[in-house]
Amino acid sequence: MKQPLQLFIDKIKDLQSKGDNYFPEGIFPAYRSNRIIGYKRPDTTIFFSAITSFTLQSIRKFTDSETQLRIDSICNKVVQNYPDFQNKDGLKTYNFWKTKPSRHFPNGHIFRRFEHFRIPDDVDDTAFIYLTTEPDAEELLWLKQKLAVHANGSKQWIRNTHPEYKQLPAYSTWFGKNMYIEFDVSVLSNLLYCIFYYNLPLNEHDFASLEYIRSVIATNRYRKVPFRCAHQYPRTPLIIYHVSRLIAAFNPPALSEIRQKLITDTKELLKITGDPMDKIILSSSLLRFGADSPRLEVEHFSAKDFRGFYFFIAGLLTAYENPLLYKLSVNPLFHMHWTCEAHCWALLAEYEALWKVRESSGLS
Repeated sequence: MKQPLQLFIDKIKDLQSKGDNYFPEGIFPAYRSNRIIGYKRPDTTIFFSAITSFTLQSIRKFTDSETQLRIDSICNKVVQNYPDFQNKDGLKTYNFWKTKPSRHFPNGHIFRRFEHFRIPDDVDDTAFIYLTTEPDAEELLWLKQKLAVHANGSKQWIRNTHPEYKQLPAYSTWFGKNMYIEFDVSVLSNLLYCIFYYNLPLNEHDFASLEYIRSVIATNRYRKVPFRCAHQYPRTPLIIYHVSRLIAAFNPPALSEIRQKLITDTKELLKITGDPMDKIILSSSLLRFGADSPRLEVEHFSAKDFRGFYFFIAGLLTAYENPLLYKLSVNPLFHMHWTCEAHCWALLAEYEALWKVRESSGLS
């Protein structure tokens, strides 16, 4: 009889597209929606496929040889899609959507017609694609230089943030010469994960990005105003998940002072949250830290437990730097939620793998 981790991998493999009108072969089906206006569309994005591959690769070493082969097969099919999302001019940055030609808001009727909603390449997708491939030293050095060009203060200054962060030379979420500057604590955690993973030399932008992460946690802003700290991941459990992954993997000295606060806050939130998937990502965060966490019966989870859970959003008004429009941008009416069933199963697989590591260490 297969164990839960093997069953989760099987479900992920079954959900991987074999190629249809909406999802090319190897892509995991994803959907964007806004329940308030009754909107839902299939979305041909590389984002969920890349982060699912990253999650599976990160737990691969904890699985048996047969499961490892299945993970490799899944990830190889994802990687074959990366060129379609590469920068339109051939640079080694990547976009949320297909680029040649631009396929922003695919399978829709309205947003895809407006250039305003066409987004440049971003550091989040780029980081995960670098993490799930094998870039050479030259490509990594080029990326580091490219990131600096688009950091805060290099060409323009951020407006939509707290006053004390406006002069912080941290990385922006976006590439693109005319794109506004944006700080997102989860995106920065993912980017720094990539930088630490490849042991790239740190500069002022890295230290500033670490300082932004430290500050929004230490000041509790990530709990009080999560949207202002993370436009793409605007919920406290999501921020905890991303920051704790970075700290647990690399333990940057600049973030050492917030480690215990994150553990304490996570335990507190875990007691009060009712969402099954929020419980999963909070518990996984505790397990990464080696902290006490009650066992969750993931073997009894089904797709019904994913309902209402979203991992990523886009704020349709965050691009506007007008103060009034930015105040309105926090309203869910102006948010698109992205969901992906395969990624939810990957989060369950990750939790199960982390629990098994804890169990094998004799701490459970």
